[in-house]
Amino acid sequence: MKPDAFENLCRWADDFDIELSGDQVAQLKSYVSELGSWQGKINLTGLHSKDRILRELLLDSLLPLLHLPLSGRLLDMGSGAGFPAIPLKICLPRVTFHLLEPIGKKVAFLGHVIRMLGLRDIRVIRARIEQSGGRILPGNYDMVTSRAAASLPQLIEWCAPCLKEEGVLVSFQGTSWKEHVEGCSEIMARHHLVLSRSLPYSLPGENRERAILFIIKREG
Repeated sequence: MKPDAFENLCRWADDFDIELSGDQVAQLKSYVSELGSWQGKINLTGLHSKDRILRELLLDSLLPLLHLPLSGRLLDMGSGAGFPAIPLKICLPRVTFHLLEPIGKKVAFLGHVIRMLGLRDIRVIRARIEQSGGRILPGNYDMVTSRAAASLPQLIEWCAPCLKEEGVLVSFQGTSWKEHVEGCSEIMARHHLVLSRSLPYSLPGENRERAILFIIKREG
């Protein structure tokens, strides 16, 4: 990795008002380094450029930080190589994380990284959300996160039952996020969900707008 790669990450994070401690940067470096080592053996992510991994996966995963509680229980649906769950866990040590991932090789990588980094209050569940049975209890989570695991309507169907009242679904969306939200009004109402915040942004070096949606569950 280029010596200045993580200097760029810290500068980008600072541009979004995200402050990373020295210990957090060290853990993120170890995580990305291990990801690179495993990429040579199994396909964990479609990105192989370290610069793109830092921008499009790692930085992107950190962007919800300022809008998340510092404690509680979080479910990450379709964790893959660990984005956004591992970066968020590094920065939110008091939150309990459950990582849901069906593919065995990715589950093995996640377990290895968790042990290597010494992360606590985090476990990996090998399952699809629709087949998770009693391993994921309804109404048990303060937060549910997902990056590109499903369309927004499907994501709502799967994840809304997992949320506590006042729990938040955090969904990473691409350029058509406004149309996706407009098309979900009926399904959101059925699940007692309200869009509480949208966070539009563009990643460094990109012109296209993305957004992170914060969708809150309100039974009343």
